[in-house]
Amino acid sequence: MAVGTVLLTAFLALLGYLLAKWRSTMRYWQDLGIPCDEPHIMMGSMKGVKTKRSFNEIWTSTYKKFRGTGPFAGFYWFRRPAVFVLETSLAKQILIKDFNKFTDRGFFNNPEDDPLSGQLFLLDGHKWKSMRQKLTPTFTSGKMKYMFPTVIKVGHEFTDVFGEYVKKNEIVEVKELLARFTTDVIGTCAFGIECSSLKDPEAEFRVMGRRSLTEQRLGAIGIGFVNSFPNLARRLHMKMTAEPIEKFFMRIVRETVAFREQNNVRRNDFMDQLIDLKNNQLMTSETGENVNLTIEQIAAQAFVFFAAGFETSSTTMGFALYELAQHQDVQDRMRKEILEICQKNNGELSYESVKDLVYLDQVISETLRLYTVLPVLNRECLEDFVVPDNPKYVIKKGMPILIPCGAMHRDEKLYPNPDTFNPDNFSPERVKERDSVEWLPFGDGPRNCIGMRFGQMQTRIGLALLIKEFKFSVCDQTTIPMIYDKEMFLISSDKGIYLKVERV
Repeated sequence: MAVGTVLLTAFLALLGYLLAKWRSTMRYWQDLGIPCDEPHIMMGSMKGVKTKRSFNEIWTSTYKKFRGTGPFAGFYWFRRPAVFVLETSLAKQILIKDFNKFTDRGFFNNPEDDPLSGQLFLLDGHKWKSMRQKLTPTFTSGKMKYMFPTVIKVGHEFTDVFGEYVKKNEIVEVKELLARFTTDVIGTCAFGIECSSLKDPEAEFRVMGRRSLTEQRLGAIGIGFVNSFPNLARRLHMKMTAEPIEKFFMRIVRETVAFREQNNVRRNDFMDQLIDLKNNQLMTSETGENVNLTIEQIAAQAFVFFAAGFETSSTTMGFALYELAQHQDVQDRMRKEILEICQKNNGELSYESVKDLVYLDQVISETLRLYTVLPVLNRECLEDFVVPDNPKYVIKKGMPILIPCGAMHRDEKLYPNPDTFNPDNFSPERVKERDSVEWLPFGDGPRNCIGMRFGQMQTRIGLALLIKEFKFSVCDQTTIPMIYDKEMFLISSDKGIYLKVERV
């Protein structure tokens, strides 16, 4: 037989094997008899994402279609067979009871080539555990108390700017203004920099913050590839962060750290804590290795604190105002509580008095239920796991797991009239009766949101100062029902939130 024929035969055999393996991967759940949708050959169950469907539409439609069929449905995270959780009991197993088998999120990260991807949210394994231990003391209630005056100061500047907009036009697009407020708060607390985005909507920090959420280095096929073959993508030195974003934040962090160290500047903020972790001689008890943070690791943590902190809080406040504008009775009750608390404190809010805004907290909690900013929690299985009392349902080692908390929050079995805005869902009595995994805007268990306290603090302050001075109502430009942005992984309104605003 000619050499050419042998090579051709070998090539065709290899091609046939690869095609068969390719096809079998996308038949994994069907062959096991686990309910699932028919996957797209490359995008899996993510077909149409960012073009025809938003991420949240995918989670919601899958949940509604398969809930009640078992503890989870089959799903394809691009080309990887994945688990789509349908029951809160299984969510509790994964997030809390058997957390050690599900510590990783399984997102692509490549800190060696893409330094900003070395952020706590994306890290896995020992790297995540080590970084979490280092950063946890940064978010204690004591540290929040230090940052409170800074947030209040920016909050008063925010209401002044807001008032100027109301003077010019009673119809206000609140989404962008809220993002500028949280950008200034986070920029000040994370970087110690006066961002000035409230005064200048095109300030560099606001522009780069906006770009960090919308710009990516890779297109849809590239994103599908790194999520399907993360180890290969790392060997190919692939990066996710857009180059302008990386250059900006690395420059800002280097300049900030150098200035503070050279001038012995301390501001009791997040950046101070990171600099301490860079300079203190810390040693791990297990290996004795030096674990001081590098400048790249500082940049990655500051970046995620900034990017996650300003968007999630501003989005929550925007949706809260959107619902309050449609429910004047709730808004009036909330304003009454805020004014009463302020009157007890010489017209101002203190760190202690904010904790007494019980109804405000209920409004925020209900907003996060209806508009769960991060509507899915991602995990990866570290060892084969048989779902208790369901031997047919096995989560294999290395499988991605999706917990669709946003969809669960709108399940009538968990919340009566789930599409209706009702802060009484979070009255102290009802919260006591509810399992913690039935409300997951911040996750749960050891890998819950580390910045939850800070996010809640700036959201409370922002809403309290606004409702104290302004009345919000709907107008002809208010989009009802809400239309969501198809390109964002997080929940976001498509065209902004327009409301009628009057001074109280």
